[in-house]
Amino acid sequence: MKRSARIGVAGATGAVGLEMLRVLEERSFPVEKLTAMASGRFDSRTVGFGGADLPVVPLTEENLADLDIVLFATGASVSREFVPVATAAGAVAIDNSRMFRMDPDVPLVVPEVNPQAMAGHGGVIANPNCSTIQIVLPLEVVRREAGLVRVVASTYQSVSGTGVAAIEELADQSRAVLDGEPAVSGVYPTQIAFNCLPHIDDFDEEGHTREERKMIDETRKILGIPGLGMAVTCVRVPVFRSHAVALNVETEHPLDPDEARVLLSAAPGVRVLDDPESAGYPTQVDTSDTDDVWVGRIRRDESVENGLWMWVVADNLRKGAALNAVQIAELLIDELPD
Repeated sequence: MKRSARIGVAGATGAVGLEMLRVLEERSFPVEKLTAMASGRFDSRTVGFGGADLPVVPLTEENLADLDIVLFATGASVSREFVPVATAAGAVAIDNSRMFRMDPDVPLVVPEVNPQAMAGHGGVIANPNCSTIQIVLPLEVVRREAGLVRVVASTYQSVSGTGVAAIEELADQSRAVLDGEPAVSGVYPTQIAFNCLPHIDDFDEEGHTREERKMIDETRKILGIPGLGMAVTCVRVPVFRSHAVALNVETEHPLDPDEARVLLSAAPGVRVLDDPESAGYPTQVDTSDTDDVWVGRIRRDESVENGLWMWVVADNLRKGAALNAVQIAELLIDELPD
């Protein structure tokens, strides 16, 4: 890396923002100055970074000035307002919201898959949806070797994907149910404790949720296959952290499961754990707080000529959000002026 950088983290007090700070520190990112910002109702507080308590300041035009890279861990409406402010001040914005992902002029990047998409960026780079990130890593491996015809994905997504309030709601509801008390819902439309909700984000006129549409549209954009056949069902499950996906892939050419294991084992950012007879498969508990995308249960789908099943698990706050954004920043820093 050529130099240290002035870094901003917008949304620094949320689940993803806090993870971004942690990843920056763990990866020894060359930070010259770090500005932690929060929006909305602002309560003065600090966040930990570099062994010290860093004051959190409001997300404003003034505080976005004089920064090289800003990591946005904010919702779409906040990103819509402040990403242009950051870029106008000369920073590159890496946005974790859905706001810019499908903008044809904005790269949607997973560094292990399509780093070339960053070339000629206009100051904004989008971080994909968490579940999209974890499926495109194995899908790109399969695409290069055997081509892709169709993908079917069923997700099992943890509550941390909704934020800190959802984590607290699951904990509170679980205690209440075990104590024989009613479970009070606020974040989710109905009880999440000991339950599964096939409802992530809003429904459209055809009955799909926005989360399902995001996975389809983003996967096609990242892989560069606009006509890829995809079907997705997204389910929220009573797990605190890490998402799992049952991934079914139909390929153009045959791909043996053993060959797939070898290829996936050699892929950057992917770890294969596939010994089901000895309970050797990735779980959400075991993959929490890890950086890799874990793949197991690799087996032939005998219902089609060239089909494979995979079980794909990753920490949605790490590779699914914060780590991917920091990896993008690591690629960006080489282009910053000395």
